[in-house]
Amino acid sequence: MRLFILPISTKHNLIYCERIRQHLPTNEKATYIDKLSRKAATTWLTWEQHNKGWQKVVTTYGNKLFQNLPHEEWGLKSIPPLRVRRNSYKVNGKDATRLEFPSSLIKEDAVMESLRYFGGKAKYAYHTKFMWGSIIGMPISAPFAVIPIVPNLPFFYLVFRAWSHWRARSGSAHLEFLLQHKLIKLSPSRIIDSVYAIQGLGRSLQALKKEFGSEITPPVQDSKSEKPDEGPIMLLLPSDGRIIAETLGVPELEQEVERAIHQVSAQLRRNKVAYEEQPALDPTVKKAER
Repeated sequence: MRLFILPISTKHNLIYCERIRQHLPTNEKATYIDKLSRKAATTWLTWEQHNKGWQKVVTTYGNKLFQNLPHEEWGLKSIPPLRVRRNSYKVNGKDATRLEFPSSLIKEDAVMESLRYFGGKAKYAYHTKFMWGSIIGMPISAPFAVIPIVPNLPFFYLVFRAWSHWRARSGSAHLEFLLQHKLIKLSPSRIIDSVYAIQGLGRSLQALKKEFGSEITPPVQDSKSEKPDEGPIMLLLPSDGRIIAETLGVPELEQEVERAIHQVSAQLRRNKVAYEEQPALDPTVKKAER
C-alpha cells in the first residue's frame, strides 16, 4: 500500500492510503463485515439512481451528511485494518510502506509528528468512544421501525457511524503498528511538490494544465510562508482535487482532497469571523470588569 500526507493549509494535513487492489487468497474468505460493507455500498448506489421517492431524498441528504464528516476520519478509514496486512509485514524493515509528501511544504519531522497524531492513542480512544456510543444508541432507535413507509433510518445511521468509527480506529491502530516497528519509509515527492508549486502561483491547477499541458513544473514559491499574525493559509483550491488525483494516479483521492479543502476552508472562515468580532467585545468585557 502507499500512504500520502497532503497539506491542505499550513496547519492542516490530509492522510490517505491508496487502496489495495488485489484478490483475497483462495484460503482466505471475506469477513462478514466486508460482505456487509459491499452490500451497503451497492444498495446506496442503487438508491442514488432513483429520480424521485424517499430513496432519492435519503441519498441526497445522506451525501451532504457524509461531506461534513471529518476528513481525518475519512483518511483513517482509507487505511485497511491491520489484519489485512499483518502477515505480509516483515518487521526487519525490508517491507516498509512508502509515504509520499511534498518536502517543499512539510519537513520530515513534521510528517512524523502528523503520523504520531493520526496513529496516537488519543485518536484511537476518540473513535473507540464514539463507536461504542453508536452501538449503545442502536436499541434506542428500535421504535422507529414501526414506521412502515421507510426503513429505520436512525438505526442504520448509527450502524454506519459505528462501522465508520471502527474503521477509523483500525486505521489508527495500523499506523501505530507501522510507527512502532519503523515500517514507514518517507519518500519526498517532486511530483507533489510541482502540484503545490503551480497552485502557489495564485491560479488553479486546472487552468494552468489547460494552458501549458501536462508538463508543468514551475519552481516552488515562497509566498506560502505563513505570517504569525495571519493564521493558517490555504494551500489548495477546490478545483485542485482532480488534478492531484490524476497526477498521482489515485482517482479516489479527488473526493477526499475536495472534502478536506471544503472543511478546512470553512473552519478558517469561522475562525476569522470570530477573531474579527473579538475586538468589538473587548470594550464590553473591560466595562463589565470595572
